[in-house]
Amino acid sequence: MSIRDRALLLALSLCCGMPVAEAALPIETWRTAAGARVLFVATRDLPIVDVSVEFPAGSSRDPAGRAGLARLTLQLMRAGAGAMSESEISDRLADAGAVLSASAELDRAGYALRSLSAPETLELGLTVLEAVLAAPGFDSAVFERERARAVSSLRESLTRPGAIAEREFSGRVYGVHPYGAAAGSSPESIAALSRSDLVEFHRRHYVAERAVLAIIGDLSRAEAQRMADRLTTRLPRARGALDPLPAVPRLAQPVETHIAHPASQAHLRIGAPGMRRGDPDYYALWLGNHILGGSGLNSRLSAELREKRGLAYSAYSYFAPYALEGPFVLGAQTQRSQAAEALAAMRATLKKFVDEGPTEAELEAAKQNVVGGFVLRVDSNAKILEYLALIGFYDLPLDYIERFPREIEKVSLRQVRDAFRRRIDPARMVTVVVGPAPDS
Repeated sequence: MSIRDRALLLALSLCCGMPVAEAALPIETWRTAAGARVLFVATRDLPIVDVSVEFPAGSSRDPAGRAGLARLTLQLMRAGAGAMSESEISDRLADAGAVLSASAELDRAGYALRSLSAPETLELGLTVLEAVLAAPGFDSAVFERERARAVSSLRESLTRPGAIAEREFSGRVYGVHPYGAAAGSSPESIAALSRSDLVEFHRRHYVAERAVLAIIGDLSRAEAQRMADRLTTRLPRARGALDPLPAVPRLAQPVETHIAHPASQAHLRIGAPGMRRGDPDYYALWLGNHILGGSGLNSRLSAELREKRGLAYSAYSYFAPYALEGPFVLGAQTQRSQAAEALAAMRATLKKFVDEGPTEAELEAAKQNVVGGFVLRVDSNAKILEYLALIGFYDLPLDYIERFPREIEKVSLRQVRDAFRRRIDPARMVTVVVGPAPDS
């Protein structure tokens, strides 16, 4: 049975009450000789291999005063590695028809490779990935060029209202906590970074013992083991444990910031620290948010702002869980003259949802929507790779993919109401408005 067939069977079984044992993804897991964790799914339906290698090297690991270091390090790792120059890396990937992509967020960062499974083709891609991970050159001239580009890019982003709103919101929600580090980056802080900063960050954070490999595709278990060993053998070794991230403090009081901007649209953000991976309230909060603002045009926020008042084309909310409490965010864009009205509507919608919770009809409709659409979340190797990486990095249960819709089905109205009342305080939120001046 192919991975796509398993995904379809899983979705049908959850909708129709059929047994789900057959649908479970055959995830195999082990550790390499160097200590890296591996999660592997074999599928022979396409001659393709996807592999990602991630590390706890996200922006929350930026040292104090060096905001932007994690992202710049990741960016330059592929700009010359081992005996290959930047152009040679690009040429080898092109010759193989392979794709090498970088990803970074608060907790994690790393690279993923997609290649045909033919041995000679896969070899070209793996040679590049191995060198990028273990032996980046951080060439001085390339470093100077990319640092200048990063400074220029940041300066440009600071002119865009959406980017300004995101940075201000993150800074106000997290303050000096490492999850707010990205908001502290500036053209000056990036310009102050040195090549040695990148070398040391790579040496400390891209280590074998903390690597998580996700592999899916046209490989045997033995072939996947050889690949994983190859990609981790030359990685630096850990010199000691990483310092634990400090706890995320709850907001002590509401915070409201207005930033004047000449854009025709006002960008609105409301939120606070939300939930973490493995949170005991995860499923109740996730499903509740689907009703509040996570289901597009069918959500409460969209109904209130778009349908009833015509204030915004879209309004949304989401939880972004990380190792610690990631942000809970409500957002919208509206005409400058309607910013105050839209903000009031967002706040009123949130308060009513926290006070009263969803209706039974809303809850059942949300469950049907989530479970019925679940097959689209696991309908490709690339999407399953993302789940494997997530499971491995955050040490989630191996049956997380199958468990998710089952747990959603079990969430009760009482659980949603209780979770939102305990975890979300509408009276203590960060509010950011980028657009009109407060008195306009």
